[in-house]
Amino acid sequence: MKTRRAVLTALASLTALGLLTACGSGDAAVGEIKPEGQKDTGINVSPNQNRVHTAKVDAIAAKLPAAVRERGTLILGVSAKSNPPLAFRATDDKTLIGVEVDLATLVADTLGLKPEFTPVSWENLFVGLDSGKYDGVFSNVTVTEERKDKYDFATYRLDDLAFEAKKGSGWTVKGPEDVSGKRIAVGSGTNQEKILVDWSRQNEKAGRKGVDIKYYDNTTDYYLALQSGRIDGYLGPNPTVAYHVASAGQTEAVGKFSGAGAGLQGKIAATTKKDSGLVAAYAAAIDHIVENGTYAQVLKRWGLDNEAVQKSEINPPGLPRTKN
Repeated sequence: MKTRRAVLTALASLTALGLLTACGSGDAAVGEIKPEGQKDTGINVSPNQNRVHTAKVDAIAAKLPAAVRERGTLILGVSAKSNPPLAFRATDDKTLIGVEVDLATLVADTLGLKPEFTPVSWENLFVGLDSGKYDGVFSNVTVTEERKDKYDFATYRLDDLAFEAKKGSGWTVKGPEDVSGKRIAVGSGTNQEKILVDWSRQNEKAGRKGVDIKYYDNTTDYYLALQSGRIDGYLGPNPTVAYHVASAGQTEAVGKFSGAGAGLQGKIAATTKKDSGLVAAYAAAIDHIVENGTYAQVLKRWGLDNEAVQKSEINPPGLPRTKN
């Protein structure tokens, strides 16, 4: 996990470079980042987020299963790892903030529920869904055909991935041949892993070297390995790659791709257990916040305007199944 100083420094760098759009007005308050030489306020990374909220819509709330509606809370899983600007800790090193938390809060508002966030490891997000512990997951989950066997999806953001390499690498990734023989780090169980495995197989089938895929427990481990030369690159979500490139100043993005692979735009979605009865309510709530403008306010705040969707889709075509 990043220290408070690291989070502040990184967000200041992003704001100064224009990768994160300033929010709010007036003088910067405690916990806000204000780039040197600029008068406008920066990104609020304090526990007091002053989040964008919206009112309950009874007709949409009526789509919820009665048990959830009567409980009055929406129990949601989010990634426990620090992944700015998706989900990370505020300056108190406790409060969860980020675009995923903000959007999930708007959905809960629309449904008239109080959101309760449970930060866990990636694999335990799905364990929690399988057991019925969570009503949903808002954690940069990409729609895939395999996941659709077990889960229902309501899309809320476009999904792009990026390759990151040491600055000055002279490397550009446009397709499978560009990663042949390379040592690439990737998160286990992620859709980016599926793409990388598929590319490795394509290379081997074409008579080229496959990809030497590396796995680490934490994002910081990837970057340490990258700087020490133990790996050639890292494949991760485009927002987090852009954040690290701007904040650390030691790496560069060398390729950007759809999270669903060639020929299909990937989609990030609210994820719930299949047939839980929640997905229609999620989709309707997302459509509502798109229409009333609060959705755009949140994406603009975190610099992710270019990942906006016009409408939530339920279980759209996803990343193809992995070929055996």
